[in-house]
Amino acid sequence: MYISSSGNSMLCRDLLRPRIIQASLRTQKEGIAGNTKVPRNVNMEKLRSGYLFPEISKREVQHTEKYPDAKLISLGIGDTTEPLPDIIASSMADYALSLSTAEGYRGYGAEQGNKALRKTIAETFYKDVQIKETEVFVSDGAQCDITRLQLLLGSDVSIAVQDPSFPAYVDSSVIIGQAGDFEDKSRMYGNIEYMKCVPQTNFFPDLAKTSRSDIIFFCSPNNPTGHAATRQQLEQLVKFAKENGSIIVFDSAYAAYITDDSPRSIFEIPGAREVAIEVSSFSKFAGFTGIRLGWTVVPEELSFSNGFPVINDFNRIVCTCFNGASSIAQVGGLACLSPEGFAAVCSITDYYKENAKILLNTFASLGLKVYGGKNAPYLWVHFPGSKSWDVFTEILERTHIITVPGSGFGPAGEEFMRVCAFGHRESILEAARRLENLYL
Repeated sequence: MYISSSGNSMLCRDLLRPRIIQASLRTQKEGIAGNTKVPRNVNMEKLRSGYLFPEISKREVQHTEKYPDAKLISLGIGDTTEPLPDIIASSMADYALSLSTAEGYRGYGAEQGNKALRKTIAETFYKDVQIKETEVFVSDGAQCDITRLQLLLGSDVSIAVQDPSFPAYVDSSVIIGQAGDFEDKSRMYGNIEYMKCVPQTNFFPDLAKTSRSDIIFFCSPNNPTGHAATRQQLEQLVKFAKENGSIIVFDSAYAAYITDDSPRSIFEIPGAREVAIEVSSFSKFAGFTGIRLGWTVVPEELSFSNGFPVINDFNRIVCTCFNGASSIAQVGGLACLSPEGFAAVCSITDYYKENAKILLNTFASLGLKVYGGKNAPYLWVHFPGSKSWDVFTEILERTHIITVPGSGFGPAGEEFMRVCAFGHRESILEAARRLENLYL
């Protein structure tokens, strides 16, 4: 019997579709579908409420339902908005189309990433600091690599984070079992060293008062404050790590936004190769938030206390837990780092920098103290004496603008709001107008 291609397609769909078999009446009465006997991960129980950004998204949905006709402007979750340059999008499209041919089809790639991309990342971002292509691990983004690094490090290490800081450092530490119990009074986890980075300290911790930790998470330019650490500050940090035998996990995801002489990589600092790992990303640099592409640098000199090379264990983690970044995304990454592609993505970061300047001038004109916005796409706005969630609600209710409450980034973020500069220019100008009407 002849079966048409459409018939084959329908047959295939039928075979792949799950079938629900009605349970017997006795099974239904006995409640077999109840709880299992598997206990919940106790570390998951220690997490405080929901992850910050899904909570923001939930409130955004609720606001939209309440005000269906309002024109909502999001200056909250830092998602890029401008279209990809044609040279980058077309390179991925052409490669994807080639996968439909026998000559162009490719399957699995190297877990560590496309060799050409690893080499190009090393040459583009680390040429002057002698990072080798074999020390670069291509990934699906910096946040994913943070979790893989936590798996590498395990639950028996102690950690330090900037306060305020990107929530993933703390939450991943809780999940892996490093954090200890949450203390309601201090709003901190007992086993985490919170390094206060506030305006009074020039957004850098007082290392003389900082206890030793095995791992130091440090982001520069910082999310959320927008502060880029100076060379002198990073020299102090590397010196501190060397004296204490610590490892710095340095997040440089926003390095492309630096406009002054602040270091763009921890490896610009002498001695950093012996004490640091660097994670970075194409997300905010090239608009790859949905495409997902990043990298981690693990120097060969970095070793554990027993002398074993960290890079060897990280390679094992990558090979065990990851099948490599999308080959299509990696082709896009190569296009980003071509001369024409690099110039195109830099023009987009310049666009976001101009957005930041508009917002910075707006808040300053309102008499509010604002930080960041010069070396990062984030502004850190101070509302003295106010609870940040209350400010979030007021701004949302009265202007239909989404921001992010500073307390979501740690105790030191109270009284502050994070405002991001990602957005179409007309939205940024409209947001500035609404904020002026609210506070003038």
